[in-house]
Amino acid sequence: MEGEAGSAGISVELPPMVSDAAVIPPPRPPSGRLPVADLDGYRALYEASLKDPAAYWAKVASELEWMSGWPPDPVFTGNLADGFRYFPGATGNVSVNCIDRHARRHPDRLAVRWLGEDGATRSWTYAELLEQTARFAQALSDLGVRRGEVVAIFLPNLLETFAAVHACFRIGAIYNIIFSGFSAQALADRIVDTGARVVVTADETFRRGRPISLKATLDSVLGQLPSVEHVVVVRRSGNPQVPMTAKRDVFWDELLARTATRADPVPVEANEPGFVIYTSGTSAKPKGLVHSGLGFLTGAYHNVKLSLDLGPEDVYWCTADVGWLTFPIFELVGATACGASMLACEGALDFPEPDRFYRVVAEHGVTKVFTAPTLLRMLARNGEQWAQRHDLSTLQLVSLVGEPLDAKTWHWVQDHVGHGRLEINNTYGQSETGSAWTSSIVGVTPAKPGSCGLPLPGHAYAILADGAADPDTGGDDGAAAAGQPVSTGAAGQPVSTGAAGQPVPTGAVGHLVLTAPFPTLFRGIWREPERYQTQYFSAFGPGCYASADAALEDPDGHIWVVGRVDGVINVAAHRLSTMEMESALLSLPGVAEAAVIGVDDPTKGQVPVGFVTLAAGADGSLDEAELSEQLVQAIGPIARPKRVYLLSTMPRTRSGKIVRRLLRDLVVEGDARGDVTGLEDPEVLAQLRRELQSSDPTAG
Repeated sequence: MEGEAGSAGISVELPPMVSDAAVIPPPRPPSGRLPVADLDGYRALYEASLKDPAAYWAKVASELEWMSGWPPDPVFTGNLADGFRYFPGATGNVSVNCIDRHARRHPDRLAVRWLGEDGATRSWTYAELLEQTARFAQALSDLGVRRGEVVAIFLPNLLETFAAVHACFRIGAIYNIIFSGFSAQALADRIVDTGARVVVTADETFRRGRPISLKATLDSVLGQLPSVEHVVVVRRSGNPQVPMTAKRDVFWDELLARTATRADPVPVEANEPGFVIYTSGTSAKPKGLVHSGLGFLTGAYHNVKLSLDLGPEDVYWCTADVGWLTFPIFELVGATACGASMLACEGALDFPEPDRFYRVVAEHGVTKVFTAPTLLRMLARNGEQWAQRHDLSTLQLVSLVGEPLDAKTWHWVQDHVGHGRLEINNTYGQSETGSAWTSSIVGVTPAKPGSCGLPLPGHAYAILADGAADPDTGGDDGAAAAGQPVSTGAAGQPVSTGAAGQPVPTGAVGHLVLTAPFPTLFRGIWREPERYQTQYFSAFGPGCYASADAALEDPDGHIWVVGRVDGVINVAAHRLSTMEMESALLSLPGVAEAAVIGVDDPTKGQVPVGFVTLAAGADGSLDEAELSEQLVQAIGPIARPKRVYLLSTMPRTRSGKIVRRLLRDLVVEGDARGDVTGLEDPEVLAQLRRELQSSDPTAG
C-alpha cells in the first residue's frame, strides 16, 4: 500500500495505545452485498484500485443511473492542485439516484421517519419523498431559481430538509446548508458570500425543550442580505406569532399547494458544483468548500456501502445534524442512494433523559447507527444503568467519525451496549474529503479499538515528515505552524524520519496527506481559487493534499489519526501526541472525557495542560495529582502536565467535537477569543470560565 512506505531500517517503538490494541474480527460474516469477502480480498482490491483508480471509480459509478455520456472516455482528467474531473461529459442527476429509482422499485418503502424532541413523529415513503421533492423543485423554478444558482437552506433535521436538498439537485441548483445553530451574523456571512436569492428555513425548532426561532434569526439580518428575494418557511412548531412578510415569505405547505406540476430532473454534468458547505478556520473567514454533485454522490454511495452495508432489512440512523457534512454523506445522499430506511431526529440525544438514544434504538428497532465518539463517551459517562433499561438487541453496527476514539470507550460500548455482538467501526474523513476514506469494511476487515481502520479502495495517501502546513487548513481546530516536525516515538522520544516531505517509518507520527484525487474530494473554495491552492497544496507541493492532521500507520496497515498537527506539542524538544495523553487519562476508571492542549512555558517551550470530566458516580474519586501521575506513568516524566482541570463539561460543536482551542483560550486568555457560533451550547463557556477560575485564581 502507498501508505505503508517508510524509512528502511528505522525501528520505532509504538505508543501503548497502538501496541496494546487487539485485532478484533467482525462479529458477523459479510452480507454478500459487498465486492470483497475477506481481508485478502480487500488487500487485492485496494492494490488494484491504486494501480488504476479511474477504472475502479468507473466501476463504482456504473452501479448508479446516468443520463448520457456513459461510459465516459476518458474516465479521469487533470490533477490534484490544478483541478481534476471524474467522468467528464457524463450527465446524470443526484435526486434520480437517491429517490426516483427507489420510488420506481419500492414506492412504499419507508424513506425517512422523523422524530421530534417533543415526541412528534412523521414519516415519508420513497414515493412521498419523490412527490415532495419534485413539487418543491418546480416551486423553486417558479420562484426564478436557475441552474448554477445557490439556494440557502437554514433548516434543522426535518423531512422537508431531504426534499429541499434534492429539489436543488433536481434542477441543477447549488445548495448551501447552514447549520441551524449558527448566530444571525454567521448566517448572514454565508448568504452574502453565496448571493442566494431563496432561503429555506423553519418557523422554529426545539433543543433541550426550548424553542429556537430560526425565522426570527433570519429576519434579524435580512436587511444585510440584498440578494434574498424569497423566504420559504417550514411549519415545525406552527407558532402563529412567527412574522411573515407578504410577497417575500411563504409557508412550504402553501407554496406546494399552489404548485400543480412536478419538475423533471435535469441532466447535470458529473463535475458541476452540487453544493457549498462552509468549514471554519481559526485564523481566517470560513471557507466555502465546493463539492461536485455527481462526484459526491459516487463517493458517498461507495462510502455508505462499504462502511455500513445497508440492506432492506435495516433501520438506519445517522445522529448528526444536517449542518455537519456527515449527515449528507451518511444519510441525505449516501444512504438514500442505497435505498435505506432512515431515522432523522431533532434535538439533543440526552434530553429529556440521558437514555433518549437507547429509547430510540429500542422503540424503532434500529440496526445500524452512524454517530460521533463524543456520543459514546456521553453514554459511558452517564453509566450502564440507562442502557440496561432498554432492549438493544436489534443493534448490530455503530460507525463513527469526528474525533479519535479511545479504546476505553470502545470496550465500554461493546460490553454495556452491544454485549459482545456489536461491530464498532471508527472511521476518518474531513469536510474537504467528502467521505470517511479510512474505515472498516463491514463484516470483512478487522477493527482495532482506537484506530481509524484501513484505507478504503480508491484512496491513495502517505504519512510524511515535517512540512509547512497552513494554520487554517482543514476544519475547526487549526493546524501546526509552518515547518514544525511532528514525528515522535514512544514516551515522546524523537525519531529520525529522513528529509522533509519523505514518508515516515511505520509507527511514527507524521503529516497525513492524500496523493491522488477521488470523486468526493472537494473541487475548490467558493470564489477563492488562490486560497484553495495556498492552503491545501503549499506544504508538500501540488501532488499532495495536506490534511493538517497528524497520523501514524501501524504494522498491520491500520491508520491512527492522532489529532490536528497542532495537537502534537513540543516539550523540551520532545514531540508529544495529545491523543496519546488523552488516551492515557481516559484509561483511568471514572474518567469520562479528556482533552489535552499545549501552553507556552519559558523553560520547556511548551507543557501539557489537561481537562477531564468524570463519569456518573465518580465525583471525588480522582484528584489532580492522580491524573498527573497517570500521564507520567503512561508516557514518561516529560509528559507531566502543568495542570489537569476537573470540569463539569466540555465545549463541543453540535457535531460532537471537543473544541480544544476554546479550552486553550480560557486558560491562556481568560476568555474565548475565537468563533463560538458552532457550539452545541455557547452558554457553557461562562460556566467553564467560572470553574477554571475557582480551581486556579490565575486563570482568567
